[in-house]
Order: sequence, then structure tokens, then C-alpha cells
Amino acid sequence: MQTFTPDQAGYREEIAGFQTGISSTPKLVVAATSADDVAAAVRLAAERDLPVSVQATGHGLRAPAEGVLISTRRMTGVTVDPDRGVARVEAGTTWGSVITAAAEHGLAPLSGSAPGVGVVGYTLGGGFGLLGRHFGLASDRVRSAEIVRPDGTRTTGPLDAGIVTALEFALVPVTTLYGGGLYFDAAKIPDVLRTWRDWTADLPDTVGTSVAMLPYPDLPMVPEPLRGKHIAHIRVAYLGTDGDQLVAPLRALGPLQDTLTTMPYTDSGQIAAEPPIPHAYLGDNRVLPTLPDDVLSTVLDLAGPAAPVPTVLIIDLLGGAYQHSSAPDFTADSRYTVRALSLVEPDAATIQAAHAKLFAPLDPMSTGRLRSFVYGQPLG
Repeated sequence: MQTFTPDQAGYREEIAGFQTGISSTPKLVVAATSADDVAAAVRLAAERDLPVSVQATGHGLRAPAEGVLISTRRMTGVTVDPDRGVARVEAGTTWGSVITAAAEHGLAPLSGSAPGVGVVGYTLGGGFGLLGRHFGLASDRVRSAEIVRPDGTRTTGPLDAGIVTALEFALVPVTTLYGGGLYFDAAKIPDVLRTWRDWTADLPDTVGTSVAMLPYPDLPMVPEPLRGKHIAHIRVAYLGTDGDQLVAPLRALGPLQDTLTTMPYTDSGQIAAEPPIPHAYLGDNRVLPTLPDDVLSTVLDLAGPAAPVPTVLIIDLLGGAYQHSSAPDFTADSRYTVRALSLVEPDAATIQAAHAKLFAPLDPMSTGRLRSFVYGQPLG
């Protein structure tokens, strides 16, 4: 079992994750390569009366790790049983690995928008994904979980009964989808928000979609039509065959860039095209039953091109199979989620104040929030 202390080379690299805005200072880091390592780390922490934290990719980090940090990034095993239609993954596996392995058998997982996200952390948060309106949450597909209990013993059990070292979950028979995005310049953002809202009123549950307002940096790696602009980005993931007809009302708005096409599921990370570079960020959200005009005006004023704090604002369509989920984040009235994410510049307090101002007018009608979209801060 390899370990690192703060004075050893490799310590900082081992605790580094995708979320760079939270500084962890664990007394000991255990670089686990197996469930036995995880169990030994838990027993060691108990002997020293130290708290335990676990990290794979570090996307969902909300608080600093103290005591003993168990790094599971080396536990990346993936096996697919095509006859049973299930995958088994170890604790540090990312969705990209599962997508590739499942595709060899004509199957796909209920992954999210970013293939670099860890499977276990994503699933523990519920698992809100590209195809969730049709198939439900990733957590609803879990068949079994291998865990380490607080006393350091290994067993199988519920996801919340200990540290998850492996998951087995059902896959879905998907190989292709109609997906991608439509990008619009800032002048069209008000029309894009309203048109997307109206378009989502009666969509079948085979459509997953969101609309985002994004401030793109003026950098060479950004496509020229989007570089240095505030953009509205409509994302679509559709399991039907008439995709061009479905999105015709959206295309009629005249996008700057159009990436919608029939694609293999292995390319599904291109739909949201989220940056894979670690950074410091804060995020929160509210779930709403409707999107009246005053809500659209609020998000445009407080998180659009003229907002005092640069913000990525995303509105997701819920409904469909989510209405029947066992997760506490969703109710029968959950129809949209409004998400705000900002880089931590100039400081966290400024970002939190701006987000609080955005969400305050939404709170009276909100049905809750999605835990998986609370970033860089505690859930409370």
C-alpha cells in the first residue's frame, strides 16, 4: 500500500483533482490500487482517530480533505458482461473507459456530459445524464455495490453504507444518437431562451436537452466563430431518427455554428464539449416546475452577457423518467434545473454573493436542487 505524507515527493500531485479551488491538507494519502488497500486505509484511519476522505477525479470536491485521503485513481478496472447487459467498474474508473468498453458490445452506460468524470462519484450523486429522461438516473441502474464499512471490513451493500470500491450497473442498448449543439451570438440569446423553453413543452422522453449561456475566452483553442463572445448553446441528445425535423424550430433562429449530426455514442462527450482542463469553480442550482418569462429575464439579467460576474448558466430539461426516480432530488413537479457555475475570480465570496442574488427570486417556486450540480462548496 503506497502512502504519501506532506513532506514527501508526489504528495501534491496525488491530492490534485479537477477542482482546484479547494486546498486539501490530509495528514496521509493512500494511493489505493485495490479494495484491500481501501480497507487497510480505513482501519489505519480508525487506529489514528482520523477522518477519511475519498477522491478519484476530484470533479465534485466540496470540502477540503483532512485526516486520511484515499486516492482511488489507480483503480480503473472495467469489465462488461454483454449477456447480462451489465458493467462492473472499480472506484477510480471514468465514464470514457466505460463508454469505450460497452460500445464493443453494442451497449452504452447512462453517462453524463463529460467522459472524464468518475463513475462512482457521479452515481453517488444520482447520475443525471444525457439519456436520463428516457432511461432514468444512473443510480437507479445499480445492481450491486462492493463497499468497505467504517470498521474496515469488505462487503456488498447500499451505496451509502461505506466507501464504494466497485459498482455493477445495467447498460442500455444504444450505439448511436442524434446529438450536438447549436451556437448563437449574444444578440439572439433572449429569443433562444424563449424558443428553447417553448420547444421543450411537449418533447418525447427520447430527447435530452439543455440551453447554456457561455462566456468564451478569446483564446486560440476556441473555434473562431465563438472566440471572445458570449454565446447561447443549445445541446441535444436524441434517440430518434428524425433529428433534423425535430430541431427545425431551433435551427430557424440562425446559429453561428451547428454541430448536430448522427454520431456514435462514443462521441457523446462532444455534445456539451466541456473543457477537460482542471480549474477552480463554484456552482449551485435550483429545480423549477416551469420557466415563466420573469425567470428567463432574471437569468438573462443576472447571469447573461451583462452580468457583474462571468457565469456559465445552464438550464436542463427534466421530466420523463426522472419523475419516477427513487432519488430525493426529483419530484413529480421537477421540470427544469437552472445551474450557475463561475470560475473563482476574484474570490469565492464575490461568486457566492452573485449566485445568491440569482437564485433568490427562484427560491419561492423551486422544488429543490440537484446535489450533483453543487460544486466547490458544502451542500448545506
